[in-house]
Amino acid sequence: MTAPSDRPSVLFVCVHNAGRSQMAAAFLAHLAGDRVEVRSAGSAPADSVNPAVVEAMKEVGIDISAETPKVLTVDAVQASDVVITMGCGDTCPVFPGKRYLDWQLDDPAGQGVDAVRPIRDGIERRVRELLNELTN
Repeated sequence: MTAPSDRPSVLFVCVHNAGRSQMAAAFLAHLAGDRVEVRSAGSAPADSVNPAVVEAMKEVGIDISAETPKVLTVDAVQASDVVITMGCGDTCPVFPGKRYLDWQLDDPAGQGVDAVRPIRDGIERRVRELLNELTN
């Protein structure tokens, strides 16, 4: 196993940490294993992960039912090499030396699983591209 400092670290941030950032973190952790350190957080975390998001991820074999939304902290941003925002606007702290990406994705909040699937699939594509960049 590589030392933690040798692994790239990615933080996914959205407003509620109940949908998009949870899906992205779950995909990256699932696909990368221990090759990448993965975090997710929200600028205004919800009480729980969106049930339609949990269901949509279960359909692709990833169980996030035990995940809970986490509050975005300065420490989490400082500890990450790449910070990927998904609609958190100006509430995301910005630090020099970090790589920032903003993924424009529909918000699954209040949506059923049929509406979440295309969001999930778009996130998976982007995560696979990111993982390819980080590990090659």
